[in-house]
Amino acid sequence: MSAQTGPVPDEGRDEHVRRVRLPADRRTPAAARAVVRAVLAEADLDDLLNEALLLTTELSTNAVEHARTELDIEVVADRVGLTVTVSDFAAGPVDELVVGVRNESAEIGEVSERGRGLLLVDHFASRWGTTYLPSGKGVWFRLDRPGVASQASPDPAHVPGDSMPGSPAPSAAAMSELTQTSPDPNAEDPLPDFATDLLTRVAEMVGAAGGVIRLDRGDGQGPQPLARYGRQPRPGNELLRVPLAVHRPYAGELELDAAPSAYARPLAVLAAERLSLHLENDRLRRADVRRQAWLTFLAEASELLAQSLDVELTMALIPQLVVPRLGQWCAVHTTDEWGRLRLAAASHADESVLPQLHKLLEETGPDSVQARLREASRSAAQIPLGTPMEGFAVPLIARGQRLGTLAVGRHQRHRHDPDEVAVLEDVARRAALAIENARIHAERRRVAQTLQQSLLPPVLPVVDGIGFAAEYVPTGDDADVGGDFYDVVPLPDGRWLVVVGDVSGKGVQAAAVTGLVRDVIRVLVGDGKPLPEALARLNETLCERGGGRYCTLALAAVGPGDGRHLDVSLHLAGHDRPVLLRGGGGASFVGAGGTALGLLDSITSPTAEIPLHPGDSLVFYTDGVTERRRGRELFGTERLRDAAAPLAGYSADVVAARLRATAINFSVEAPRDDIAILVLRNDAI
Repeated sequence: MSAQTGPVPDEGRDEHVRRVRLPADRRTPAAARAVVRAVLAEADLDDLLNEALLLTTELSTNAVEHARTELDIEVVADRVGLTVTVSDFAAGPVDELVVGVRNESAEIGEVSERGRGLLLVDHFASRWGTTYLPSGKGVWFRLDRPGVASQASPDPAHVPGDSMPGSPAPSAAAMSELTQTSPDPNAEDPLPDFATDLLTRVAEMVGAAGGVIRLDRGDGQGPQPLARYGRQPRPGNELLRVPLAVHRPYAGELELDAAPSAYARPLAVLAAERLSLHLENDRLRRADVRRQAWLTFLAEASELLAQSLDVELTMALIPQLVVPRLGQWCAVHTTDEWGRLRLAAASHADESVLPQLHKLLEETGPDSVQARLREASRSAAQIPLGTPMEGFAVPLIARGQRLGTLAVGRHQRHRHDPDEVAVLEDVARRAALAIENARIHAERRRVAQTLQQSLLPPVLPVVDGIGFAAEYVPTGDDADVGGDFYDVVPLPDGRWLVVVGDVSGKGVQAAAVTGLVRDVIRVLVGDGKPLPEALARLNETLCERGGGRYCTLALAAVGPGDGRHLDVSLHLAGHDRPVLLRGGGGASFVGAGGTALGLLDSITSPTAEIPLHPGDSLVFYTDGVTERRRGRELFGTERLRDAAAPLAGYSADVVAARLRATAINFSVEAPRDDIAILVLRNDAI
């Protein structure tokens, strides 16, 4: 392959030379213009500035867009003119060499097929040509000062600024203004003003009577006028139409009501390409903003779904997240144990249409919505719903389990684009996981409640002359079993044993120890063991089988005494002292503290004998009451005693309920520990 280069200026001339290599980047044309501007300033060739910058912009832009390789820019200036060579490194066929002479093609289309940049070079340059090297190819042009004849073109008819016969010849300044204009970066929406200015300039250059630029952003609104000039182009006229080179979902065209001329279409193409570059930037910017909005939406949706651990509430929330942002309607179906789909929740942008939507969703048959939903659930793939629903369904799958389907209907005049479909599939994954988590939590809560109920007596016994009442409030997390318990057990000698205890910790292990303590006490006292011996045996059992957990316990054996009073034998094993509430008024703590069970090999548990006169009450409680927090402040035993004092003379039920309400209302937070209150009262009249 031979190589031909542009004319080399005479060595005798005073030359200014710049050679730079630039990347294939959108900023390259601006960098190339800066190099040319600097050389022109050094050589005092300011009168060639407009033409030089215009042609440099076109050649460098074309090279960046089509070659997509690095560019070599060589600028040589002397006293009479300027030579610029733009070379790339892309391989290509050598179809034609046009070197050193002005292009004389009579058909402008032959030139425009090779590139609009060469058309402009042909119009403004004194000389131009192409170079082909083993490493790539390039284009050079020569600009001479006005009045200086081209040394390689002896024909005086070919001087700079010649126009083709019968064609308008726009000035280089106007052409440069057309190609280098940009939207105002400070405007809220700069494209309409920029497009109007661009359309006005090109229409004036080609003498168009009117023009319009239409743009379809793919948002369901169809083509919309972005800019207008002059009168509306009439359909009967011969119109010049140039499509805008934009990517989907954008589409558009530039339309001019202009008489045919040699430069009309190339100039319209030039304007369309310039506008297309900024439309592409607008599309990418909007896509980026939209993706950021979708990411924010998914994050907020995840947070909302994660906050709900109720299955029904979670399923009701999902359609509210989707409608109307991602669809006109949305329905959630869940799969029961037999694999049948059940409508769990639905929403529509128009609430008046909800009954009709429910009817369509419940229809059965081979072509019904139910059939397509079953297919989506069975195939674990996206299934279109078709008319009249106009939407699609995606499966709800979490941890390998098929939970149901999420069906979404599209808005009228707008189909779901790939980004929206991806977001909906992501919403379906997050929704399925939220539903599964809520189901697991509901199952844990049901198991915890069942286990907790098994550790507490279903009802307290009814005994003549003795009143029993209890209140129990589980911790705020009702999925965990607490260690607090109470019980009332009959003794072989006719008395009753009141038991209030607290096992350390929470959860299944604490529940197991609680059940162990409760059952061992029942067995021991049922065999007639004295309470001190029963406590000692229970301590041995916990040390052996308690798994490191300990238990505080209060035991009170109550039976009739002389007259109308009750005799109470109180034993405390590390438990808080109960409150004695006198019927005539006054409240005080009674009993002596002992050793908690399960910590030491031997324990002490002093016995306190307490007589209960008619109307007297004995209030037992766990540390969930006294350790109830309000910030750094504890409810405490003193506040409990003070709260009980005004309740003297009330029934056991009233005393227990009032103390529970007082403890709960002490703080706005949910209880951190179980609250258990048991009241024993002498109901003798």
